[in-house]
Amino acid sequence: MEAINVLPLLLISLLLTFLVTEATDIITANQTLKDGDTIVSKGGSFELGFFSPGGSRNRYLGIWYKKVSLQTVVWVANRDSPLYDLSGTLKVSENGSLRLFSGRDYIIWSSSSLEKPVVRNPIVQILDTGNLVVRNSGYDQDYIWQSLDYPGDTFLPGMKYGIDFSTGINRFLTSWISPDNPSTGNYTNKMDPSGVPQFFLKKNSVDVFRAGPWNGLRFTGMPHLKPNPIYRYEFVFTEEEVYYTYKLENPSVITRMQLNPNGALQRYTWVDSLQSWNFYLSAQMDSCDQYMLCGSYGSCNINESPACRCLKGFVPKSPEAYYAGDWSGGCVREVKMGCGKGEEDFLKISKLKLPDTRGSWYDMRMDLSECKRVCLRNCSCSAYSPFDIRDRGSGCILWFGDLIDIREYNENGQDLYVRLATSEIAKYKNYGVKGKMRIMLIIVFSTVLLLICLCICLTFCNMRKRKKLATIETSHGDLDRVSSRKQEEEDAELPFLDLEAIAEATSGFSDENKLGQGGFGPVYKGTLSCGQEIAVKRLSRTSRQGIEEFKNEIKLIAKLQHRNLVKILGYCVEEDERMLIYDGYMSPEYQIDGFFSLKSDVFSFGVLVLEIVSGRRNRGFCNQEHKLNLLGHLIDEALKESCTDVSEVLRAIHIGLLCVQQDPQDRPTMSVVVLMLSSDMLLLDPKEPGFYNERNLLYSDTTSINLEIPSKNFQTMSVIDPR
Repeated sequence: MEAINVLPLLLISLLLTFLVTEATDIITANQTLKDGDTIVSKGGSFELGFFSPGGSRNRYLGIWYKKVSLQTVVWVANRDSPLYDLSGTLKVSENGSLRLFSGRDYIIWSSSSLEKPVVRNPIVQILDTGNLVVRNSGYDQDYIWQSLDYPGDTFLPGMKYGIDFSTGINRFLTSWISPDNPSTGNYTNKMDPSGVPQFFLKKNSVDVFRAGPWNGLRFTGMPHLKPNPIYRYEFVFTEEEVYYTYKLENPSVITRMQLNPNGALQRYTWVDSLQSWNFYLSAQMDSCDQYMLCGSYGSCNINESPACRCLKGFVPKSPEAYYAGDWSGGCVREVKMGCGKGEEDFLKISKLKLPDTRGSWYDMRMDLSECKRVCLRNCSCSAYSPFDIRDRGSGCILWFGDLIDIREYNENGQDLYVRLATSEIAKYKNYGVKGKMRIMLIIVFSTVLLLICLCICLTFCNMRKRKKLATIETSHGDLDRVSSRKQEEEDAELPFLDLEAIAEATSGFSDENKLGQGGFGPVYKGTLSCGQEIAVKRLSRTSRQGIEEFKNEIKLIAKLQHRNLVKILGYCVEEDERMLIYDGYMSPEYQIDGFFSLKSDVFSFGVLVLEIVSGRRNRGFCNQEHKLNLLGHLIDEALKESCTDVSEVLRAIHIGLLCVQQDPQDRPTMSVVVLMLSSDMLLLDPKEPGFYNERNLLYSDTTSINLEIPSKNFQTMSVIDPR
């Protein structure tokens, strides 16, 4: 019989052992959790075990994110009673109490329950919400105790952050002392149910920051709290409880609200790609969030300097101290009120953080007009505001006594109706009307002035137009020329240069500036007033090229010009003159004869090579020993060095001179030039380059060269022997 009775007990024990082995998120009544062991929530989101924070050697029982590589603890059991070795064990008693033992079986921490519920087969479970619960086996929602009722420094999704009036539990945050020490720190963020409920951030017992009352959309002291794609927030206010909570819009997102050791209440989101926590928002925004910074009836505006000023109808209590930056004394009424004499009314002030509501009274069903009447009947009532701003406002909040901790916002502020003497309200209303009138007068005056200026401009333009039409009527030839010039400039998409500027640049088309003569006319060199060196092709009046051929040439060269080499700078059609203005790189056959080929760019490339190697420009080059330009000078130098070993520099000069030969047939193609530059192939002797001419620059229009006039010119041919 005894064997038969023992058998069911053995089967139950084996079954429990099997369940514990399979369910790693549970601790049963006959199990213990030792240091080194952990349990993980079913979805793998959170883990319970022993840890040492930062550089500390103390051991704590806590909960942290399982899927976050950087260990982030969200709850600590024995935060004020650390273990000093690895002997800690966690057990659940038969009455449903969690107990943490040290190595000597001393209880260093235990959970407590305000009620004494019926306990049957209690188990401990870690949930995917980060909530550690004690419940009866088989009853998933029948919690005997839960960790979310006793938070540490972290506000997790789903947590009811506030007060349960039926149980008396007030769930609030407490900071750690430091990242290495989770003991209770100096800062708390806690719901105060006095008047209209609101959260207060305190340092020890001193108020530091006030979130303000809930207005149906957000806390009035947190205008940046807005609907977002990460979480959905909610504020619940009933007779049984008042709390703030939030739920994730996307379950894959990891976010938390933490009260840091320095007192900053901030939200973070985990960025998996960066493997780090990303700052999302902070409850406190700036120095105006400091509690009661501007004193009674004072308002803080971070965009003003100084930030504090008195509300309308109030003046500093101690003007000297207030204007010196000591705002603690606050403000007082400028005109005292006589209560009950009908000499008071309310001034609407907008875009505010509502005053501290601990001394307030509220009614959720009263409309705003009734709210005003109730406030007027009570001499102690200093202001009123709607309780809920949704749907044009509803409910009523009444303030009694001083209005404190007010600030102004650019957006999402709230209206406050402040009680003032009727004379003060009339003054501000008149001031407002005068201000509006002033703005309207400024607008009207500005509009009239603008219309007058517009009429003057139109009259002036009309007079100029008439004068211009009269001039055009007397000179049809000029009209045709102007129209032709405008049309040609639009067609060619090139700048038009007037004849006077070109004549000045070429010294009146002097023979000294003449580069050559082609079938369509001569080519002159010149320098514009800005210092730009140019070549001017002047179409001969007896040339066979007509106006259409000239237009076609402008269009063609505009489309063919290379960004760095061949370049046309402009053109001129004036007084029967037709001219093209080119850049210190166009080939001579095109400038003089109008022939364009693949070898034209080769010439331009050669000039660039020689300028780069020599460090000098072709135009304007001068040497006291001869009157050659840069091309002539370099070919002379190349002949001087012909008996020496060819260096890379001389080879580059040699290749450049081959590219600028007078006859296009003698120039290599660009593919051959590339082969020359990249190999040691034998190079032919260069022939005379294009524009190889001697000239006297002492009387030219190049003003950037400062030379002493030599008495004689000498030229020698030197042969350098190797050492």
